[in-house]
Amino acid sequence: MASALRIGFVTLTDAAPLVVADALGFFAAAGVRVTLSPERSWAGLRDKLAFGALDGAHLLAPMAVALAAGAGGLRRRLDVTLRMSRNGNTVVLSHALANAVQGYAAPLSAQAFAAALHARAEDGMPPPTLGVVFPHSSHNYLLREWLASGGLDPDHDCRLVVVPPPQMARALADGAIEGFCAGEPWGSHAVALGAGRFAFTTGDIWPDHPEKVLAFAEGLADREADAVVAATAAVIEAQRWLTDPANLGAATALLAERVFPALAPSTIAAVLGGRIAAAPGGAPFVLAHPTRFDPGTPPSSEWAARWFAAMGRWGHLPVAATEEDARAPWRPDLWQRAARLLSTETASPKESTA
Repeated sequence: MASALRIGFVTLTDAAPLVVADALGFFAAAGVRVTLSPERSWAGLRDKLAFGALDGAHLLAPMAVALAAGAGGLRRRLDVTLRMSRNGNTVVLSHALANAVQGYAAPLSAQAFAAALHARAEDGMPPPTLGVVFPHSSHNYLLREWLASGGLDPDHDCRLVVVPPPQMARALADGAIEGFCAGEPWGSHAVALGAGRFAFTTGDIWPDHPEKVLAFAEGLADREADAVVAATAAVIEAQRWLTDPANLGAATALLAERVFPALAPSTIAAVLGGRIAAAPGGAPFVLAHPTRFDPGTPPSSEWAARWFAAMGRWGHLPVAATEEDARAPWRPDLWQRAARLLSTETASPKESTA
């Protein structure tokens, strides 16, 4: 059996493929020893992956681009072997801010939100403080895109601050922020607690956008190729298991036990079932673009190009960064090897640009 790999994850629903692969023995069956390491924040996970404390991670897709491009002053060329999930991020507003946008029905339009912010400004109120999970994240870039589509300047008309995902609901309830964009189940958790009101998902901005990836530390795929491929194969198998509706109850129980022991199982089940958890006295909201897992899709460098463009738009790239840098970490060849290891028919010689 290959040397052990330590793989980190942030406590989010879309880390489920790692949890399932571990709990159901898929890693062991693929011939690789894996220790999962829950991390408190994206910043901490990034630093551990960059400096060798982690071998791999459930990672924000734009973070792999940022590291390859040297954004934020840290440069590492990771190897991205699969897309772990699509969609999965929720925007929740405080009740006061939601009430300022009179009578909206989800998904909230950027134009209606902009009108409410302009009215607040005319009344002498400061820009709202909104939480995002990390500067180089789909949450930040898609929220910025949405704000700009309504005519707002994200760096002037709002104050965007970083809050770790598990702390979002508490920050909203305590009034430290007036809204947030975070991965599930934390948006659903805030709604179920009555701390805020659901507004929209990032899937409403870019339907079925790439969200989390499985990434390995710089150089590991050269030194431990078999272990990286085996771990990737196990996660693909876990993604397949998660896409079977018959496994919803078992998946809910696994996540409740191993990742979210303090959350109501009904909240976890709602998220895995493609809904936002019910507000007190309400009913779950069915999403047009829920969290999805992708067992049949190799990683595409076209995704990296879009995140690279977003970073450039908002001035988040060093001058010397190139799109070639951004595309370098994406390794469909390793995904193909993993798919063949599973003896599947899903391997394709072409990259998907979905």
